[in-house]
Amino acid sequence: MNMSDSAFATEADVIVVGAGLAGLVATHELVKAGRKVHVLDQENRNNLGGQAFWSLGGLFMVDTPEQRRLGIKDSYDLALQDWLGSAGFDRDDEDFWGKQWAQAYVRFAATEKRDYLHELGLRITPVIGWAERGGSFADGHGNSVPRFHLTWGTGPEVVRVFAEPVLEGERKGLVGFSFRHRVDELIIEDGAAVGVRGSVLAETDLDRGKASSREVVGEFEFRAKAVIVTSGGIGHNHEMIRRNWPTERLGKCPETMISGVPAYVDGRMLAITESAGGALVNRDRMWHYTEGIKNWDSIWPDHGIRIIPGPSSLWFDANGTRLPAPCFPGFDTISTMKAILATGYDYSWFVLTQSIIEKEFALSGSEQNPDITGKDWKFTLKSRLAKGAPGPVEAFKQHGADFVVADNLRELVAGMNKIARGPQLDYDALEGQIVARDREVTNKYTKDSQLMAITNARQYLGDKVSRVAKPHRILDPAAGPLIAVRLNIITRKTLGGLQTNLDSQVMRQDGTAFPGLYAAGEVAGFGGGGVHGYNALEGTFLGGCIFSGRAAGKALAAKLG
Repeated sequence: MNMSDSAFATEADVIVVGAGLAGLVATHELVKAGRKVHVLDQENRNNLGGQAFWSLGGLFMVDTPEQRRLGIKDSYDLALQDWLGSAGFDRDDEDFWGKQWAQAYVRFAATEKRDYLHELGLRITPVIGWAERGGSFADGHGNSVPRFHLTWGTGPEVVRVFAEPVLEGERKGLVGFSFRHRVDELIIEDGAAVGVRGSVLAETDLDRGKASSREVVGEFEFRAKAVIVTSGGIGHNHEMIRRNWPTERLGKCPETMISGVPAYVDGRMLAITESAGGALVNRDRMWHYTEGIKNWDSIWPDHGIRIIPGPSSLWFDANGTRLPAPCFPGFDTISTMKAILATGYDYSWFVLTQSIIEKEFALSGSEQNPDITGKDWKFTLKSRLAKGAPGPVEAFKQHGADFVVADNLRELVAGMNKIARGPQLDYDALEGQIVARDREVTNKYTKDSQLMAITNARQYLGDKVSRVAKPHRILDPAAGPLIAVRLNIITRKTLGGLQTNLDSQVMRQDGTAFPGLYAAGEVAGFGGGGVHGYNALEGTFLGGCIFSGRAAGKALAAKLG
């Protein structure tokens, strides 16, 4: 049903605010228990599944059959060591629940997660990615081993396996949807959440992801025994990002940011829930990427795409100085962000070869990976193994405003200087750094930390075969042409949020549980108000929505029983 069926709304056991992945998972668990669920969303039905639909579909899992087939030795203890070393929890009150969620989530990833998703019909590709490889120490930030399990079907498939049983619940009368219903207030009576009030927005048939009108055509009030907030984070709300930006920790907030998420990711429910008495913690923790490029074929305003790079591109700051370890492609997002912003500019450069782009460049987003999204093995093998870059990557190389292609370094630097937002690059200085690096390639051993990292990566079969180019001189004409990419800061995830206990029940500001009020997904910092701490290990965002949504649904199903 669209809009609201007043009879159903009166009978609902639970109201879910947000029809994204976390909301679908919570609804799925409630429907399995026979509960009636009323799902509200400010967008239309075309946007069912929310932000997750646009994702690459990566899932952090531990000690799986797929890892073992590739010779990857993983364990709960190693994964927890990596998680805690990355999170850096250091706030007694704000991190109290986040730490407990971290332990619970890593255990879920090492035990139940794969089977839970497999039973729903989700399958993963055989090659496991090695994302966010970290810094320099075993007990520090980063994944010690590959754990990025790519969904066969990417984000749309992750959405599908939960949307289908929820839509079946709708057909059976257990689920009602009210699309274009924007929640403006939580109804609190006798200290408990008992419903929501808000605005009915004008109907629209816009395609998924398009920015929609905020014209108000009516009001609503719905009540239930409990409310689950699953409204997402702040990724497209640049004003809120700037207000919460941790300047002392990361440096000055970028002047130019592009958006990795649709316009509806506005963070409104964070303030609404806080004003109702919910605890909002770690609001300065966020996860934005440094490898953003402007989408030449935009879907939403300021649409950015993230390059998911292999380790071989040379990374220079806006001044043309090579970034230091561990600021290599795919290694340490936060350290790299700090290094870039320390220059006083908000962009950086990749310099690479055609050989590198063909093997190492992947693009975030389901729409940028039509072969895997479409679950077409023949198309996938043809596009990934054929000579040349994958089609979507080649399209960006040809049409993207951030790309420069040239036959020699002098022409490349001239092209880079045409699109620089800051200083003009010095050809001699850039050439000197590249030549110095190239001299190191002739030996099997090196003092260049990035070349050491490349050698390490190629010890893993999955990287050697499909992800890491054979080391070669950047200025070798046989590997050309040369390519430069201007990299922008791209907004994406909220790591802080509404503080919740392990049942996904929102905590009050005095530390007690909020009766009738639950939160899951990004609005809850993917659990506890900050399960990731300061750093994310990748493949953990969809998984966080699944784990926290599942916890909320199961807890309420039992409580209402």
